[in-house]
Amino acid sequence: MKLNESGYILLGGFEGSRLYPYLCSAKVPTIGKGNTVYPNGRKVTMKDPPITKAFAEQMFRSTADLFAKDVTGLIKSSVTQNQFNALVSFAYNLGTDIDADDIPEGLGDSTLLKKVNANPNDKTIVNEFLKWNKAKGVVVPGLTTRRIKESQIYFTP
Repeated sequence: MKLNESGYILLGGFEGSRLYPYLCSAKVPTIGKGNTVYPNGRKVTMKDPPITKAFAEQMFRSTADLFAKDVTGLIKSSVTQNQFNALVSFAYNLGTDIDADDIPEGLGDSTLLKKVNANPNDKTIVNEFLKWNKAKGVVVPGLTTRRIKESQIYFTP
C-alpha cells in the first residue's frame, strides 16, 4: 500500500516543520518534518545549516514513502487506507523495528502489529497505540495526543 494525501497530511501535521535543526522529545537532532537523517544517509546534527521549505517537504515525502514500504511488508492482514495511514504515522515516529530480535523497539516487534495481523478490527488495538507515549521512559503529553489521534484515525472507516 501507499500513503494517500490524507496520510501525508496526518503525518505532516504531527511532525510540524522546522527548517533549522532541533532536538525532538527523545533528544535526537531532527530537521524538517521529523527527519533525523538526510537523503544521503547522513545523520542530522545541531550544527547543520537551515534547509528550504521545499527540501523539507521533499525529504518528508521521500522518508514517509520508505516507511510506507516497510509497513506494507510488515502487515499480513487486509487493512483499510486509514488503518495503513495510522500505522505509517506510528512507524515514522517510532521506527519499523525490522531486525532479528524480538525486542519491541518500534512497529515490527510490537504487540500492536501482532494484533493488527491477527485481526485488524480488534478494538484492543487502541490500547496498543497508547502504550507508546514515552521518550526515554518519560510520558510525553504530545506523544499521548498523537497516539490517541492515530488510534482514532485507525478506527475511522
